[in-house]
Amino acid sequence: MQATMTGTSEVLTRADVLTEDELDTLPVGMIQLDREGTVLKFNQTESSLARVDKGDAIGKSFFDDVAPCTKVQEFHGKFVEGVANRNLHTVFPYQFRFRDGREKNVVISMFYSGTTDTVWVLVQRPQS
Repeated sequence: MQATMTGTSEVLTRADVLTEDELDTLPVGMIQLDREGTVLKFNQTESSLARVDKGDAIGKSFFDDVAPCTKVQEFHGKFVEGVANRNLHTVFPYQFRFRDGREKNVVISMFYSGTTDTVWVLVQRPQS
């Protein structure tokens, strides 16, 4: 699986100004995290893909409560380093391992927004 940013750069750089409805209509998962990793926004696409209700994700720790399989160096470590440096724009393949036993290969894009001092996580299925 090759990680790409095809079509994601514009979404990530505009994420701060998208309305909740606009976020919900995107064909990719979008999650906004504060500096501690608390979920601020969780769009409908991600809710459907992860089978996690938006209401159950918002306000929770992404790395501890929502997606504990991401609390590894290759994901959480990049987040922590990017927040500390206030500079993060990375793309990498990842395999989500859900509590119900499902596994899903995705491409993760993480982008630090200096405007809101938050990190946007974009989750997309790899192109076949």
